[in-house]
Amino acid sequence: MQDSVQKSLTGLTTEEISRLLVEEAGTQAYRGKQVAEWLYRRMMPDEGGGFNAKFSAMSDLPAQLRATLEERFPDQPLRLCESHKDSRDGTLKLLARTTVGDHAIECVLMPDEKRVSVCLSTQVGCPMACAFCATGTQGLTRNLTAGEIVAQFQVLQAASARRISHIVFMGMGEPMLNYDATLRAIRILNDECGIAMRHITLSTVGIVPNMDKLAAENLQLTLAVSLHAPNDVLRKRLVPVAQRYPITELIAACRRYVEQTHRRLTFEYVLLKGVNDRPEDARELAALMKDLPAALNIIPYNPTAVFEPFERPESSRITLFRNILENAGITVTQRKERGQQIAAACGQLVTEANRNRPVKSVLTMASGAV
Repeated sequence: MQDSVQKSLTGLTTEEISRLLVEEAGTQAYRGKQVAEWLYRRMMPDEGGGFNAKFSAMSDLPAQLRATLEERFPDQPLRLCESHKDSRDGTLKLLARTTVGDHAIECVLMPDEKRVSVCLSTQVGCPMACAFCATGTQGLTRNLTAGEIVAQFQVLQAASARRISHIVFMGMGEPMLNYDATLRAIRILNDECGIAMRHITLSTVGIVPNMDKLAAENLQLTLAVSLHAPNDVLRKRLVPVAQRYPITELIAACRRYVEQTHRRLTFEYVLLKGVNDRPEDARELAALMKDLPAALNIIPYNPTAVFEPFERPESSRITLFRNILENAGITVTQRKERGQQIAAACGQLVTEANRNRPVKSVLTMASGAV
């Protein structure tokens, strides 16, 4: 359970809520199940477009208990500040601020004709400083709590006309460097909010010790590894944590993960014109992935106001790159482009309030992974 000064129930399990109500409100344990049902499955939008967790709206609870809960747990982990919608595809980006510390984070709702997906953040900023990603320019302020991660789901669900079906942890931050809170949030989203584990994707740049730790959990989620280069020389330029975990170690960890979980991996690969999209890069990448149960998801670079040197490849270069890999027997998909109009696409999440904060050492952060 979270600490005794907890001011919100979001981030607690049904069992923990029940125990808390028994200990602090003197009520029956089954009331905790009722509260959790309202909190995680019967979420209602408030007048401002945010999430209404007012206990006064929980109509099947006794009035006295509602009053007690309002007094004891008055806060929500996040408050909604801004929303931006891409008129072309319906993508919605929300800017929220944490109740504790007043830190800005972003999360994204991505509806299409088949599903409603959301992209959640796990840190305020990011310490990874990947060369093409705007989020890394913020540096790291702090990890988000499990409650703050789950609260993103709540505000996005309140903003959605349809039920959320898929979750990707590809927002701000490196989830594997906030391992405990991220795993706790995943379990709550699965057990309490009803999101199927196979519909949850966790992305990492390759924090090897925690990839092994996740494999031991044997969860049926999808692990997406941000590769972005087929060799160490190029990867160290694009993804600084490669200095700590070279490709041989990373691929070995990927193989261990597949052996332990029997789950197919996804490799994420941002295509940068003239940098990592050459035919020789494709051939080297195909050799690296040979015999590994994994698909490659290519992501043509999404321009930001931060990085001038990088360019998006032309369609012909993307097609050639893809064809070389597919002819080598690699399963290749291409990320559906969404939210570019509102800077909500891959690599574009950055909050002005946190831009250009001091960046903690990537290698120092990685060395503290376990």
